[in-house]
Amino acid sequence: HYIRKDYEACKVSDCKDRDHERRALLALIFRLEGNIQESLELFQTCAILSPQCADNLKQVARSLFLLGKHKAAIEVYNEAAKLTQNDWEICHNLGVCYIYLKQFRKAQEQLHNALHLNRHDLTYIMLGKIHLLEGDLDKAIEIYKKAVEFSPENTELLTTLGLLYLQLGIYQKAFEHLGNALTYDPTNYKAILAAGSMMQTHGDFDVALTKYRVVACAVPESPPLWNNIGMCFFGKKKYVAAISCLKRANYLAPFDWKILYNLGLVHLTMQQYASAFHFLSAAINLQPKMGELYMLLAVALTNLEDPENAKRAYAEAVRLDKCNPLVNLNYAVLLYNQGERKGALAQYQEMEKKVSLLKDSSSLEFDSEMVEMAQKLGAALQVGEALVWTKPVKDTKSKHRTTSTSKAAGFQQPLGSNQALGQAMSSAAAHRKLPSGAGTSQLTKPPSLPLEPEPTAEAHPAEAAAQIREKQE
Repeated sequence: HYIRKDYEACKVSDCKDRDHERRALLALIFRLEGNIQESLELFQTCAILSPQCADNLKQVARSLFLLGKHKAAIEVYNEAAKLTQNDWEICHNLGVCYIYLKQFRKAQEQLHNALHLNRHDLTYIMLGKIHLLEGDLDKAIEIYKKAVEFSPENTELLTTLGLLYLQLGIYQKAFEHLGNALTYDPTNYKAILAAGSMMQTHGDFDVALTKYRVVACAVPESPPLWNNIGMCFFGKKKYVAAISCLKRANYLAPFDWKILYNLGLVHLTMQQYASAFHFLSAAINLQPKMGELYMLLAVALTNLEDPENAKRAYAEAVRLDKCNPLVNLNYAVLLYNQGERKGALAQYQEMEKKVSLLKDSSSLEFDSEMVEMAQKLGAALQVGEALVWTKPVKDTKSKHRTTSTSKAAGFQQPLGSNQALGQAMSSAAAHRKLPSGAGTSQLTKPPSLPLEPEPTAEAHPAEAAAQIREKQE
């Protein structure tokens, strides 16, 4: 009856000669039905009647674990370990309990002991999550590589490994592992979402939308899915559709700062600066250590004719972001337009230092619009504004640029519009909490504008979420 899942028949069956087994069976049924406390009490009775049975103690510990009593579960598992030697299950479950207690060193020891006794996919997954919680991507990748060698058809392992490679920008290996995951499970929505995110990053918006259409059938309420769909429409310059999708994503995940970031970015592009200020302020409250958010907020404030607060926002962006020359360029433009040539020159020189460092350390190409604006600002600071600014700015994107708060004569269009508003954020996979979820990754794509790597989000080793930054236009 139990094997056939006919639990009611199990409860009424009369097995007086095997009362101990009947109690254990009833305890399992109660646990399956969600009655964990009743299950625990029955298993404790079984353990008292058969004190030398390790299986009963393991079941007691399992019930304690499900009730969130991890320390008590560890004590019972240790008692069970005294009755049976070299039990893989005990070592593994002890490791999981230590993860919940955030005692990662002890958790690693127990999980390694479990792998030494018997290799299981689940043990590899939990060990990889520990390294993700500690922020050690390289060790996590090594663990997942060993896991894939042991179990090459496990789609969760393949997908997680692909997402980790995606985070590190190793796109070939990422695509290879995600492709393998889809070969074994064509409906694996995480792998499809990650593959679509890669295509979106490289500008293949129509192909990415085709992938997302498949995902929408499986998880229609996924915030990362609607975030990515919205940014595909943004890339196709369908801004109203982009806002509609992003608003849905925001409804589903109101505390996801990436979605708020993107909403601010789209509203800036549509010159809806008050709305942009609203969403960017909310994003900053959730992610206060990201300099680029303050830069976008400063752009919105500049267009709302609040230069003083814009300067404060730029100053905070410069303090937080030590790598992105775009922050200094936009700040320099604002100062120049306000007539503060000395401050503008200082920011311009700081921008040049960052650019030279980036040229030496990487092969990134700089955005042509940024280069053009920097050249104009350099000429204005060195030669004088009349040589540059008495001529109209010939720029096909000028309609998207911000209007300056400065009313100085001779400026056809002030320098320093939002020539690069920022980088759109797209999520590679749905987020889940640890330790029961998949590993989290912050996925970053090297854009044509050198940007500071996105700071690691709070320790979801998995909200997995992983996030790709793509170029706006």
